Amino acid sequence: MTNPPAPADKTNLHPRNLHRGRYPFNELTKALPALRQYLTRNEQNEPTINFTDPEAVKVLNQALLKHYYKITSWDIPEGFLCPPIPGRADYLHYLADVLAEGNNDTIPTGAGVKVLDVGVGANCIYPLLGHQAYGWNFVGTEADYIAAAWAQKTVDTNGLNKAIQIRKQTSYNHIFEGIIKPGEKFDITMCNPPFHSSSREVKEKSQRKWEKLGQDTAAGLNFGGRNNELWCEGGEPRFLNKMMSESKQFAGQCKWFSSLISQKTTLPGCYKSLDYLGAAEVKTIPMSQGQKVSRILVWRF
Repeated sequence: MTNPPAPADKTNLHPRNLHRGRYPFNELTKALPALRQYLTRNEQNEPTINFTDPEAVKVLNQALLKHYYKITSWDIPEGFLCPPIPGRADYLHYLADVLAEGNNDTIPTGAGVKVLDVGVGANCIYPLLGHQAYGWNFVGTEADYIAAAWAQKTVDTNGLNKAIQIRKQTSYNHIFEGIIKPGEKFDITMCNPPFHSSSREVKEKSQRKWEKLGQDTAAGLNFGGRNNELWCEGGEPRFLNKMMSESKQFAGQCKWFSSLISQKTTLPGCYKSLDYLGAAEVKTIPMSQGQKVSRILVWRF
């Protein structure tokens, strides 16, 4: 099996994204020498890593976080989702643009901006990136005990307790209920929902991805992910319908709501639901990273 080529310049990423170019492996290995053992060469004799190796991908993330975001301590438990940082950063930069529209086209920065991350995960990636990039304060919600504890550990070890708060969601049947406190205000909410409807669907799509890249389908999920991170009953449409319904209840406490949308076919149902709920404004922001195409749905009441 040959290693996939090093990613080319990622010009489809947001203009403010720090990861539009090739990974600077020389600088990354200086920031985190442990990355050096995972380096190899592609067919063009350029430095890269084996992106089918979950451990190599995780260590690359550690180097990226340390070099670009000054996050010195980051890890995830075995089997949990290891996020692709360039794409995660893109979501935050597009949300910054949304917030700028209501702020004289100036991106609001600092602790006065409060963001709610639904399903923060063990990786806690959105609060880490968002705080380091814009100084925003975050509340990250998580229903999984292990993920919540791990996210809290990351916050603690990096001394970010004043900027990032982890809250345990006690019910898998609720999204905002039990999390948003009376009188509490958020500028925007965000979510990377479980996109699949079953574990079988997750495996089949992973196999098709590796086949397109000419890789061994036994490589599995190089970015990992537990069941509740990757799929839920009813898949993306059902999860989003629940989120949109609950968002109406908290319209007075959140200026904007948002979510990643993996499947384009999910959008028409979302538009219909938001129209029924009386949303005042709905935006769809296209987003892509390499061959992966997605979009951000943003709404307010």
